[in-house]
Amino acid sequence: MKKLVSTLLIAVLSVSLVACGNNNADNDTNNNANNNTNGAVAETQTPETQVPETQVPETTENNAAANGETLGTTLAADFVTQVTANENATALEIAEAVLTNENIAFAGATMEVEPGLLNGFGNAEITGFSEGAMFGPMIGTIPFIGYIFTLEDGTDVEAFKENLKTNGDLRWNICTEADEMVVESAGNKVFFVMCPSSMQEDM
Repeated sequence: MKKLVSTLLIAVLSVSLVACGNNNADNDTNNNANNNTNGAVAETQTPETQVPETQVPETTENNAAANGETLGTTLAADFVTQVTANENATALEIAEAVLTNENIAFAGATMEVEPGLLNGFGNAEITGFSEGAMFGPMIGTIPFIGYIFTLEDGTDVEAFKENLKTNGDLRWNICTEADEMVVESAGNKVFFVMCPSSMQEDM
């Protein structure tokens, strides 16, 4: 009986390692094809609010890439549009709106976050915001994680953005690595994302 249990455990461990190895091989291929992009990484938290999966019409697949933009810069522009349209929107409302962007091809979720240790920033504490929301895929192997922050009065916007860039870990998820890190601001709100440069059908 012990021999059977040991054999099963070894088989499960082998399958896990092979799956992780295959993801790394796929990412290496993608990274070689995108040598001019910055790396970025994604992580997951238990979703508090689930956002319905976005349907991406075949005719508009990878609109960002077609326009010479990356997924990160497209979402950052969407963030600015959302804030401009409603300056009183909460961080969570903006995160939910950004997740409906047609260039996102996964089922996403959002959740509120508090100052302190946040996924994607290693051991660095992220503080200086009064309201924060994380948004990302419900599947943890997709290299994507984003945040919307509403800064506290008196917080230096540029210093806050620089802190995010300095501490963002493009490979926070063991088996995946993102292509880019994008930070943007509009008024007292800050957008941060680490993600692939575009969404592929096999993600």
